[in-house]
Amino acid sequence: MRPTRPSMQELIRQRRRAGFVGRSDERAAFRQNLDLPPEDERHRFLFHVHGQAGVGKTFLVRELEQLAREKGALTAYVDERVGSVPEAMAAISREFAGQGQKFKELERLLAAHRERRHEAETAALVDPEPEGPSAGGSAIARAGLVGLGLVPGVGAFTGVLDADQLARGADRVRAGLSARFRNQEDVQLVLSPERVLTPVLLTELSDAASDLPWIVLFFDTYERTGPFLDGWLHDVMTSDRYGTLPGHVVVVTAGRRPFDTARWGACSDLMTDLPLGPFTEEEARGLLASKGVVDRPVVEEVLRLTGGLPVLVSTLAEARPVDPDDVGDPSASAVERFLKWEQDPVRQAVALVCALPRWLDADVFRAVVDCADEEVDALLTWLRGMPFVSERGEKAQYHDVVRGPMLRLQRLRSPRGWAERHARLAETFERWRVEAETDLASDELWVDEGWRELRLTESYHLLCAKPRVALPVVLRDTVDACGEGDVVARQWAQALVQAGEDAGAEAIGAWGRDVLEAIERGGVLEALGVLLARGGFDTRGQAVACQLRGVELGGAGRHARALIEFDRALALDPGLAAAYHGRGYARAQEGDYAAAVADLSRADELAPGKATTLMLRGEYQRLLGDYEASVRDLDQAIGIHGTRAFAWASRGAAKHSLGELDAAAADLDRALELDPEYVWAWVRRARVRRSRRDHARRLSDLDRAVALSPDSPWLYCERGDALTASRRFEEAIADFDRAIELDDEYASAYASRGACRATMGHHGEALTDLDRSLELAPDYGWALCQRAMLHLQLGHGDSALADLDRAKQQQPLDARVLAWRGRALDAVERFEEARTELSRALELSPDYAMAYGYRGALLLKQGLLAEALADTAHFLALVASQPMNPMDVIRMEAPVRGLLDQLVELVERLRHLPGADATALDPVLAQLTTAREMPWSQSVE
Repeated sequence: MRPTRPSMQELIRQRRRAGFVGRSDERAAFRQNLDLPPEDERHRFLFHVHGQAGVGKTFLVRELEQLAREKGALTAYVDERVGSVPEAMAAISREFAGQGQKFKELERLLAAHRERRHEAETAALVDPEPEGPSAGGSAIARAGLVGLGLVPGVGAFTGVLDADQLARGADRVRAGLSARFRNQEDVQLVLSPERVLTPVLLTELSDAASDLPWIVLFFDTYERTGPFLDGWLHDVMTSDRYGTLPGHVVVVTAGRRPFDTARWGACSDLMTDLPLGPFTEEEARGLLASKGVVDRPVVEEVLRLTGGLPVLVSTLAEARPVDPDDVGDPSASAVERFLKWEQDPVRQAVALVCALPRWLDADVFRAVVDCADEEVDALLTWLRGMPFVSERGEKAQYHDVVRGPMLRLQRLRSPRGWAERHARLAETFERWRVEAETDLASDELWVDEGWRELRLTESYHLLCAKPRVALPVVLRDTVDACGEGDVVARQWAQALVQAGEDAGAEAIGAWGRDVLEAIERGGVLEALGVLLARGGFDTRGQAVACQLRGVELGGAGRHARALIEFDRALALDPGLAAAYHGRGYARAQEGDYAAAVADLSRADELAPGKATTLMLRGEYQRLLGDYEASVRDLDQAIGIHGTRAFAWASRGAAKHSLGELDAAAADLDRALELDPEYVWAWVRRARVRRSRRDHARRLSDLDRAVALSPDSPWLYCERGDALTASRRFEEAIADFDRAIELDDEYASAYASRGACRATMGHHGEALTDLDRSLELAPDYGWALCQRAMLHLQLGHGDSALADLDRAKQQQPLDARVLAWRGRALDAVERFEEARTELSRALELSPDYAMAYGYRGALLLKQGLLAEALADTAHFLALVASQPMNPMDVIRMEAPVRGLLDQLVELVERLRHLPGADATALDPVLAQLTTAREMPWSQSVE
């Protein structure tokens, strides 16, 4: 029979009843738990260490980690170096890999998360909108840069936007990303990465657990990581939201505060709450004795100075004091006494001066310690071995309990020397930062993590050296940090808090705390509001803050509000190129492409040669129909940055509109070489293939697009139209059904399905679909035209004309709308108005075949045979020589065949009239007969 597992608290009580006391209780209890096998897959336990700084939480956690490894456990240690749930999972995966256990699928998805997020941040500013196959001007809104993190209840705008706004913003983000990425997994890797990554982590933990006795996860400095890890960890430990956490997994957390009882109060059966206090007198005496410190007056003084804090007891014990003469100075702190008791003056100086940097490596050590090169390794090794120094990867870091007093000692002892040393460190980090900039473009600096770390450390030392002078500069940097999102903004705010404490500058610390609180309330949008309201920036700084707020609001889909912020930015600084760029993007999202192009042109004047600006302007010019200008801009953008798939795809679309089919295909081929998963480029190439009448390869491209993004409704609509054009109606209906299943408010899907059903003769179902489409999008011009054509087939001329009147109000210069309206006017016997409308359509679009066909039928009805023959000849020639909208051709086949029948009959009658020149009429008769008999509607698009 397997032994019953006692709780950690019970094990500790058992040891204490047996006469054992001290920290060994916790270690022994932990070890004893690991001696027992898991009871079942649902059994798991959480061990939370908490207590004030200096009581030895990290030391105990590291000892527990070593005990776990001795028991054969796989372990991972995570601390404040991570700034998000994905970063925590990445740290866990790295730690496991270092022990020979690779989580390959998790690593793959983490890499994909980083790549997809980077792609999304870039593509949000440049990717074309996913266009429904018949949606006219209404396309799904693109995701904005900052909105990439927008998830209700979690994202940067919680507390700032109401729930409906959050939901709408999230929907827009999902729609835009669905068109950009190959599947919903990629979309979620950007929007809610933990939803994709956590189930994979749990699966791989389960697989690993089958070969291991235990897996132990350690989360240290939980007071810093808990704000973003605690909810996730609670879900993993207490629910099946992401899957099942195997019973072999133990979680150890360590922080200054107890767990939040509101969240964890019902979990006492799986938790062990372990508060740590200072050493007892027996523990302290035992540690000192182990280091040879046994002189009673010295021991008593150590106890008085340290208050039993383990890190201080260990530090003083390390100096092995033996002289009781120092025991009379009640004003001396533990750190000061450690420095007095350290016999080697060089080591004493090294310990003191190395407290100045926030972190240490060999380079920083050389920058602060003035000693011979041959002494560096020995001194650094000694320092790293001290109890108050902990390792953080390749860097070392002082414990706050020791570092704080060392800093105060230096600042109070020599304020001038304090400032000079920090100034030298600031100069050192500035030099390293400038060196790092040689390989980075100006707009890449804040994106580069290494550069940011150097800039942040430089800023900290500047604040310590010259607080009043440095504060405005660092606050201005904090604005830029907000542009990189919550994690980076929080780093800058924490640096302000730390500098304020270390330099004794309350105002600086207050700034940091206020910014941190703002981030927790409402993300960087709220933080920027605080900085803008109270920062005292110059006009340029205020302008940048407004510009970044505009980006934030635009990312949430609040483009009208974003425009207000961009206007404010430009009123403050008319030379701020980024504000013109952002306003141009926002105006485009509001549908004002002309104004967007004007703003981007100004941005290009102020900051020429930016590929993104040129790409955006080129795309918006394409949407405005200025294809030559679009191609010029995209040519320049490709010359500057030739590996952007977007630029090649957009230029391919523009060249397609210019009729340059070979060049368009070549550009789109190149885009897909650069990014084989670029869904929009697959669709645009399919459209080029449509123009080439390459039906099989068109469908092949669309099949590929659907395979890459199987949850994108607009792709099913696009393929459904292609299937309709190929008369594969049942397959087309299946695609439209799938699009509606994915999005039951997708107006384009209902319109396309309605048009397909009308072509199949299912008029009732078709009318229902078109009615639903127009309920969802009342100004949807294409759907109005399709319903009008259906009304005409059903003999409802007045209803058709009403729909086309509305369509004309929306698109008064659209030749297709005018041509269909002419057809409706013909149906209600308003012949002269019909003829005028059709002629106007042909003025606007001289090669519009359908307008010739409609007008030919009207002219024949009016008895104008010669004119009718001329229009019919134009129609047939255009049908044979140019691509046409397949739905137009299919829907026009019956009336055109009727027109051809009438023309053949009339020519036959003319041939038999007295004096008729039959030989002149024979070629006309042959042409009309051939056209009537050919299956032309199956071969045109």
